[in-house]
Amino acid sequence: QVQLQASGGGSVQAGGSLRLSCATSGLTFNRISVGWFRQAPGKEREFVAAIRGGDRATRYADSVHGRFTIARDNAKDTVALQMNRLKPEDTATYYCAAAPRLWNTGSLHDKSRYDYWGQGTQVTVSS
Repeated sequence: QVQLQASGGGSVQAGGSLRLSCATSGLTFNRISVGWFRQAPGKEREFVAAIRGGDRATRYADSVHGRFTIARDNAKDTVALQMNRLKPEDTATYYCAAAPRLWNTGSLHDKSRYDYWGQGTQVTVSS
């Protein structure tokens, strides 16, 4: 049974930080690519950041580059998203997703390439 669970969301003021975690099970963790996506009410789910299996190559959305950092801990089968200098426009439900067969860095942003999705965790940033 493949399971992913996102946690660590909360409410912060603009300029603050949060660290999200994606816990996985039922996957060959070191081989999978993991992405973070977010969705605000009335909007499409959008790419935030991703990390590739194996070499841990990363990709970030322009809107978060320089503020967010994605990293993985293979020993714990988890992927973290460190979010710094948060802005009100970062407010959304954040989801983690896994793509066991996604190795092309040019496709890490494509949510259609991810096979498994966890439940979201809410992030609210107030001005």
